[in-house]
Amino acid sequence: MDKLQTVVIDPLKPYLSPITASLPAPVHDAIISLIGSPCHSALVLDLDVTADPECTSLAISKALGVAIVSASAIVKVPQILKLIESGSSAGVSFVSYALETASLLITLSYSVRQNFPFSTFGETALIMIQDVVVGVLVLIFGGKSPAAAAFIAVVAASVYALLFNQTLVDAQTMAYLQAGAGALGVASKVPQIYTIWREGGTGQLSAFAVFNYLLGSLSRIFTTLQEVDDKLILYGFVAGFTLNLILAGQMLYYWKSPAKPKGAAKKSEKTAEKVPVAQSSGVSPKTSGKTPTTRRRG
Repeated sequence: MDKLQTVVIDPLKPYLSPITASLPAPVHDAIISLIGSPCHSALVLDLDVTADPECTSLAISKALGVAIVSASAIVKVPQILKLIESGSSAGVSFVSYALETASLLITLSYSVRQNFPFSTFGETALIMIQDVVVGVLVLIFGGKSPAAAAFIAVVAASVYALLFNQTLVDAQTMAYLQAGAGALGVASKVPQIYTIWREGGTGQLSAFAVFNYLLGSLSRIFTTLQEVDDKLILYGFVAGFTLNLILAGQMLYYWKSPAKPKGAAKKSEKTAEKVPVAQSSGVSPKTSGKTPTTRRRG
């Protein structure tokens, strides 16, 4: 940080100081609400990243948190558009999205009850909504519209029980659920990993969503270490990052490979075997009596 201060920030201070000093009051208030007044003075007004290392770490964590929450608003949109445009759910696992929806809902409810900073969990609500949309589309394009309606009903009932009516699930039970949410989050990646392997391609799976998830889960490890002293949350993000890394590896390995179920080849072979093929009987065909002749008529 000392090099950053002396090499980059100090030479730019004459130009940056007037800008930071003239920021609108709401912007200053927003920064103070995120990092506190002392850190605001040191980093924004004084432009000194060496005065308090903890302020610098906190500011980086908050910036990452805000970036993650902002990016989460669109992280699954490419996946949704890809499903709609193709009209196919090939390569996308419904089970994976259903498990992830459950995990996100539990984490969201637990974080709200624990009064954690919004920047540490805000993306869970936005991603959960998009997951529900993806899950519904996968079921509809798979010809299971009644199941899609049932899925929406289950999600709505769960949201009411865990988030809006906190009397149905007490704090102790919520803690147990959060411990299970980490396992659910990890388990949610396994069906998708298996689906890609089984079909030999990523199909309609969005690369944008996969790689953004990878970066987001890595950033969440850092923000959790900085701002939340809760091992349940931390271990969940570490495990999620590991499986997101596997998904990203599959995305690169199967890049532009069409999703084709492994049973499709066998099925086509069986179909080919059933096509009748003309066989020779070994007997020359009988010729008619009227055959061409070279004999001259006289």
